[in-house]
Amino acid sequence: MINLKSEREIGIIREAGEILHGVLKLVEDACKEKVRTRDLDAMAEQFIVSRGAAPAFKGYKGFPASLCISINEEVVHGIPGPRRIKSGDIVSVDCGVRYKGYIADSALTIPVGDISAAVQKLLKVTEEALYLGIDKARPGNFVRDISQAVQSHVEKHGFSVVRELVGHGVGREMHEEPQVPNYVTDSRGARLEPGMVIAIEPMVNLGVYHVTMLSDKWTIVTLDRQPSAHFEHTIAITENGPQILTNGQ
Repeated sequence: MINLKSEREIGIIREAGEILHGVLKLVEDACKEKVRTRDLDAMAEQFIVSRGAAPAFKGYKGFPASLCISINEEVVHGIPGPRRIKSGDIVSVDCGVRYKGYIADSALTIPVGDISAAVQKLLKVTEEALYLGIDKARPGNFVRDISQAVQSHVEKHGFSVVRELVGHGVGREMHEEPQVPNYVTDSRGARLEPGMVIAIEPMVNLGVYHVTMLSDKWTIVTLDRQPSAHFEHTIAITENGPQILTNGQ
């Protein structure tokens, strides 16, 4: 069942989103060569708590950290630890914030130092695909319109869309209905209507779309170990079109 949100609830999720935007800006600025991923995680948790919120990921199904930090061929769900960031890495940072009982979810991929032209293009196209998907999140459209916008842009540029992981509704729970695939399926999905709040999150690979899980039972990596990028916003569908709740505005 899809839980439609009131204006009040959307307002609270926007407040959570403002905190989350601040977290990701802080982490982006600190994401430099030789920095340990666990230090980024500690910094993020301290910021979230200082704002009267809680890290939504920490403890979720046993996840041990406030951030998912996934580097290069890691697609999502990387666990922060002693690893130090190197020049040439791309660092995908995914974070959720719980505030006043509601969750906001957002992600970005950060280039560190010099990266190849192909990987620069991967990041650019993935972020563009996110905003093309957001533009389709309008009343009367279907989830498949979002999926089509993302997939067509990605594949037009020679990249591939991960199939095993999808966007989702968000609100009081981390993952609510509807699912929001980044690729076209046989179903047109839910009809979009005002009050729906969804996380759109293209995960795009330089090589094949296939992925696998590492032995830590969390980290998802590309099967061919080529780089992957991830961008995400939580948005509300309104009569006036999509409103991004995690861009700090």
